[in-house]
Amino acid sequence: MKKQITRLSLTDLKANYRNLKSDIRNRLRDFSQVPSTDYFYELVYCLLTPQSSAVNADKVITILKDKKFKLRDIDPKPILRQKDCYIRFHKNKSRYLITVKDQFPLIAEQLNSRLSSEELRLWLVKNVNGLGWKESSHFLRNIGHRNLAILDRHILRNLVRFGVLRGLPKTLTAKSYLQIEEKFRKFSMHIDIPMDELDLLFWSMETGQILK
Repeated sequence: MKKQITRLSLTDLKANYRNLKSDIRNRLRDFSQVPSTDYFYELVYCLLTPQSSAVNADKVITILKDKKFKLRDIDPKPILRQKDCYIRFHKNKSRYLITVKDQFPLIAEQLNSRLSSEELRLWLVKNVNGLGWKESSHFLRNIGHRNLAILDRHILRNLVRFGVLRGLPKTLTAKSYLQIEEKFRKFSMHIDIPMDELDLLFWSMETGQILK
């Protein structure tokens, strides 16, 4: 039996937003101030998070930075399978991390180009193994890009709660991702909460934290 998703009122949503607006905007400001020297590890973080704990991914990033993974020939797999920072699918993700290290000069070149956020996302989806639409949106948001939906389970569940979607999608194709993103964007405009802020508000309502 499917678990029912409880509907919530817009009044409650807007009350939560008023309480958290300052913290949410500060977090978005943090993203816009991430130095380009940290872009590599922000990308690695987004490769680690699918179906894994964001907290564990953050712990792995700390270890990889300490070991200077970007500059040294290090196998990340033993780190990803450590019990205290375990990352699911660590074999595949270790391969992604090694590959993206070689790719990163080209990725950085694209990030420094005049491509729009939407064009950059499409390029990442097509060219970086392990980055789908959600992860590419997540990475770009974490380095200061705006107005891209990160359609993880927290966001989708809340879009159902507020009647934007009838139910959770079974899969997310490129077409359905962009269709849901547009619905999310229109909903955010309707309730006068910017989509990037609404994303973090939904996250906070689900997890009690305003994470990246």
